[in-house]
Amino acid sequence: MSLQRNSINLDISGKVQYRKGGSRFGGRPDIPEDFEWPRFCSGEGYQSVPLAFIAQFDCSVLRQYDDDHMLPDHGVLSFFYETESMRWGYSPSDAGCARVFWFEDASALSEGCFPDDLPLERQYPMLHIGMQKLPSLPDPEDCYEFGLEQECNPYSDQNTGSKLLGWPDIIQGSMAFECELITRGSFLGCGWDDITEEEIADARDHASSWRLLFQLDMVETEDFSLMFGDCGRIYFFLPAEDFHACRFENAWLMLQCY
Repeated sequence: MSLQRNSINLDISGKVQYRKGGSRFGGRPDIPEDFEWPRFCSGEGYQSVPLAFIAQFDCSVLRQYDDDHMLPDHGVLSFFYETESMRWGYSPSDAGCARVFWFEDASALSEGCFPDDLPLERQYPMLHIGMQKLPSLPDPEDCYEFGLEQECNPYSDQNTGSKLLGWPDIIQGSMAFECELITRGSFLGCGWDDITEEEIADARDHASSWRLLFQLDMVETEDFSLMFGDCGRIYFFLPAEDFHACRFENAWLMLQCY
């Protein structure tokens, strides 16, 4: 039980009325006047495209659920992801396909406008986000990666869906070690032959610093559906020291699916 982390379980469903700085999925983000909408280019010969706005969270509300005090207690935390190419995060070239912004002064924000070249199908409806504290235990894949299999293997996959913080609900394999390798410059898309044993060992020594920030499962309502790969999820990870320093721009995205 010493490995337990607190998480904030998210129930994304139903319409919600606009409130400046309020927590919500989709809609138009609340942004500062000088905000430059993030864009991403998926490869040579491709034009850059605007990221889709995924969700925002009122940090002053999150603090009543954040028992581990990982998040700031004020401001707005906003998430963007390029949902046209849906990069998996396995390559250093995927940097910028997802962005996280922390707007410290919520009073200085106003409802923004979508870029002219953001297609309607990537302008998502504004949905309510319900929140609940939920104890989170490591998946057996993380137990194995961190050498904790004897303590953790009895726990089954909790499969909690969408959440903030806690341990990730893994589909394909432990991701903290991969985040460390990729952000050091290693490409994991076609095997590990080019990565030295020394690089792997050093990355493993630092992998435990990566913590889950946001896990987003498929979002589905009566007239809207957003799926990542084949019934997959996206995960935003961040080193623990960056949580406490509010350096959310250092978040790294991973996508896993069945």
